Amino acid sequence: MAQLSDDCFAFGGPMLSVDAAVELLGERLAVIEDRETVSLSAADGRVLARDLEAPLPLPPFTNSAVDGYAVRGEDLPGTTEKVFPVVDFLQAGASANAVAQPGAAIRIFTGAPMPEGADTVFMQEDVKVEKKGRVILPPGLKRGANVRPTGEDIRQGQVVLRSGQRLRPQDVALAAALGCTRLEVRRRIRVAVFSTGNEIVAPGAPRRDTQLFDSNRVMLTAMLGRLGCEVSDLGILPDDHGAIARVLKESAAGHDLILTSGGVSTGEADYVKEAVESVGKLVFWRMAIKPGRPVAMGVIDGTAFIGLPGNPVASFVTFAYVVRPAIYALAGARLQMAPAVPVRAAFTYKKKVGRREYVRAHLRRAADGGLEAVKFPREGAGLLSSLVETDGLVELGEQTKGVQPGESVAFLAYSSLV
Repeated sequence: MAQLSDDCFAFGGPMLSVDAAVELLGERLAVIEDRETVSLSAADGRVLARDLEAPLPLPPFTNSAVDGYAVRGEDLPGTTEKVFPVVDFLQAGASANAVAQPGAAIRIFTGAPMPEGADTVFMQEDVKVEKKGRVILPPGLKRGANVRPTGEDIRQGQVVLRSGQRLRPQDVALAAALGCTRLEVRRRIRVAVFSTGNEIVAPGAPRRDTQLFDSNRVMLTAMLGRLGCEVSDLGILPDDHGAIARVLKESAAGHDLILTSGGVSTGEADYVKEAVESVGKLVFWRMAIKPGRPVAMGVIDGTAFIGLPGNPVASFVTFAYVVRPAIYALAGARLQMAPAVPVRAAFTYKKKVGRREYVRAHLRRAADGGLEAVKFPREGAGLLSSLVETDGLVELGEQTKGVQPGESVAFLAYSSLV
């Protein structure tokens, strides 16, 4: 379990930009060094803990890239077509002991080993097949065409997957092609999640007229799951300083991160702030982001604490730009924020200079075929429907003062954020 100093998040400067916040997380959070070895079937989404070097080249032998006819380069037709006798037949998986004969062709299929002496393959679509085992090959083909040499894709000893890479299906496929059955990965990040407030109850529980069902905890747990975390759902805690402080203290012992939503602002009813300060150190992170400015970070017995805003939209956005980078940093993974897609704005919007704002929008195809971003008609950070009925976020930089219809804006699909 990584142990953080109480002042690891200390920051005395002006309100942090989103980029500065991400950089700070990468610098201050200690990597969880624990490792384990998993099968390829369990490797997707895990963070690789050791560089993977190719134990063999890919392809491991020279083979045909097409179905066709293999010949020697010195026998290629010149300016006119040429007749070749077909003297052998090679399928994929055949032994590699065939030998090309001068002036003769070998029928070969995709993936079959190239015969000794042959270096060129004519595609079957380009030739004429005669009776009595002969084929007419056209002129113009370059020597070496339609052949995959040994190591054309991967060289033996080449580093193909690097430590810190979050594995994708294509990465696992590459490991399989190299004959690997297991990979060394970092263990899953352990996150404790709980909600606070007398005003919320768990879905399915009896609800008074003045209470709400807890949606943030469910959303955050799902988002953590997509990042491969091991989540401890601690439920809903009442607005009680002692109860919250006790759970924070207990959770710090077995987790790498404690995550909450709500209760970390400056109001009298924000009990989480007081509880964190009683068992650890809380440094308010004045983050220049909308929605989501009230984000808190701290340390409790060496374990990181992040408190997100209570409004679900703000909680979603700050998860993407605070919690996700924190999880990557703890896992020793390289964080690659997906590039925004330029689209045309189909809305008018005004904003303050000095903070980054995220506008919920859906995409539509304009009459000229271009993509347009249409803003959700309402602004509230408590509107879950705004996350459900849109495709992503329009990102407006710190120096942007507003948007007019037709202007180019940066669009981030939700799939790139979780």
